[in-house]
Amino acid sequence: MSKLGYCSRSRAAELIRAGQVRLNGRVCRDLETPTRIEQDKIVVDDLPLVPAAKIYLMMNKPRGVVTTASDEKGRATVYDLLEKSGDWIAPVGRLDKASEGLLLLTNDSTWGARVAAPETHLEKTYHVQIAALASDELLRALLRGVSIGEGKRRELLRVRGASRLRSGQKNCWLEIVLDEGKNRQIRRMLAALGVEVLRLVRVAIGPLALGKLEKGACRPLTADEKRSLDLAMRAAPAKVVMNG
Repeated sequence: MSKLGYCSRSRAAELIRAGQVRLNGRVCRDLETPTRIEQDKIVVDDLPLVPAAKIYLMMNKPRGVVTTASDEKGRATVYDLLEKSGDWIAPVGRLDKASEGLLLLTNDSTWGARVAAPETHLEKTYHVQIAALASDELLRALLRGVSIGEGKRRELLRVRGASRLRSGQKNCWLEIVLDEGKNRQIRRMLAALGVEVLRLVRVAIGPLALGKLEKGACRPLTADEKRSLDLAMRAAPAKVVMNG
């Protein structure tokens, strides 16, 4: 159902368990029942499912907005920034509440999973303002890897690229490139190194750049942008680099 662009996997599970889904004329309550999208007839509440037109959007997510469909604390979500329609759509990966910048949204769950998967090694580029002046040793530490957690939860996190963009008297901006992007990775690494993050902006996903898209705005990907992302996901990961 999510592959057809009808709803999320969790919503599909709710509908199936509630007996609202028929597969080839019979009520289906088993989440593991195999289906063939091209051949099987799926009906939800007496309405046959047909593949939805694929939607691929990019958004400039503002800071303070969460990427969930609804929020128990009543905070603004990315869905508040979208034009209202009957189409189901979901964020590709996440940007936490305090982070901002490029966010993809789609109803193509298979494509979205590939973009977000660490195994794809699709690079994500961030501009990060920190409350310190970045030394060469700090950049080297990010590239070498930072040990996070303890015991069995201990893991080594590293970035693919780290460079200085510009510096002031007490803070500076870094460009950091990830190719796996674990939960809050940049913030956790810098915190472990004793460095405070002031702002974190995702400016690119693979070859797709945020560009001049206004904060809070959203637009469809062009055919060329979609094609370039697909090609980038098939490409070999780049070499780790550090620039001064």
